[in-house]
Amino acid sequence: MSGFMERSRGRGPTSRAAADSAGEDSQPSLRVEHGDPLRDGKLPRCAVLVLNLDGKHHLDRCFGSLADSNYPRGKMSAVLVENGSSDGSAAHMRKHHDWVHLVENEDNVGFSAGCNQAALAARDASRKGQPEVLVFLNNDMRVEPDFLRELVAPIVRGECVATTGRMLSWDGKLMNSAGGGMNFHGIGIQRGYGDKLRPEYDVPRLSLFACGGAMAMAAELFHGLGGFDEEFFAYYEDVDLGWRTWVAGHSIHYAPRAICYHHHSSTSARLPKEMIRLLQVRNPILACVKNYDDENLKRTLPAILALATRRMFLSSGLDDDSPFRIEEAMTRRAGTVARLWDRARSGAGGTIPIERIAAADLIGLNDLLGRWGHWMERRSEIQQRRARSDEEIFKLFLKPLWCVEEESAYGELQTGLEDLLGLDELFAGLTSITGNPHK
Repeated sequence: MSGFMERSRGRGPTSRAAADSAGEDSQPSLRVEHGDPLRDGKLPRCAVLVLNLDGKHHLDRCFGSLADSNYPRGKMSAVLVENGSSDGSAAHMRKHHDWVHLVENEDNVGFSAGCNQAALAARDASRKGQPEVLVFLNNDMRVEPDFLRELVAPIVRGECVATTGRMLSWDGKLMNSAGGGMNFHGIGIQRGYGDKLRPEYDVPRLSLFACGGAMAMAAELFHGLGGFDEEFFAYYEDVDLGWRTWVAGHSIHYAPRAICYHHHSSTSARLPKEMIRLLQVRNPILACVKNYDDENLKRTLPAILALATRRMFLSSGLDDDSPFRIEEAMTRRAGTVARLWDRARSGAGGTIPIERIAAADLIGLNDLLGRWGHWMERRSEIQQRRARSDEEIFKLFLKPLWCVEEESAYGELQTGLEDLLGLDELFAGLTSITGNPHK
């Protein structure tokens, strides 16, 4: 891992004072201690990797804040992957930020592949030596001057192999992220999203994953784990990578002294909703299939698929199911039955309207079910590297039994599945955040 070794696998307790200051944060086992800031001579060569798609209006603030960083310039490089923009971003970078290595793609290859491409470009193009730490940053971020120093320091000190920074709203008044978790069927949680700045967010702690918009990772390990899963394209690739990192026996920390500000880009808002929906439904399920151990996948997968099916129905727009119900036809008088029967026969083989969102859900599910052998091979690759039990990882989920839909039948289904499959026992006592997380 480029000479960086974890000393404690990230499980050391904090001081009593830190634990007492954590407020609602009720899991002391997640808190860790971070050492003192590093002198310049101890800082590693780091490469900051940024993806851009039609975000020219963000670039000056992002790269201007990096240029103002107090990280030694001789040890910092930057790569921008221009992911098929049409707004003149590449020309703007060449004119105003020529210190940044520019990679230009004709088309949008996705967040996962673009980040992997940036990591390879940093390794192949660096004139300052191979980067020892990779820093992934969204283009709609600006960072504090000591952001990079604080983000990479826990990795260099051997406290973990990856970190995620403290992400604030653009005006700095609200939290965006203080580490990540998920529920048992893979829906990601950004801890603290939209909350006020509270003392518990000042405390370093373990995190299931590092948010891909503000994360650092030992370069050798990133490449060794295969980077982000390019089959995800975008969304949940960071959850999957974080989970894989823990399964392989390593740890990830939330580093609260590494502060950045998030503007919230609207790239996804310019795409059809069903395209985003497909990724957001499919990718959490794929992460679960890849990363749960054998016994826990057997326990959770029936519930995962059942809840996804219920969500699909809720989005389908099928409010009236009577044309499909023969029992309703049989209760009517003969003339009505005859008319219903003739109508059903005339419609046989025809089509009915269904919302595109529900169709996206169905396609997302089929990406797993229609390629089962492929995903079992992908799963096998990860499980062969397993060095940590699921039970050690579950506490990182933060709210494993979070119910993501308010619809009563969905809630009834989840509760029933938890009882039937023993999920309430599997995740008992592991909820460590209150309220419903932001989806």
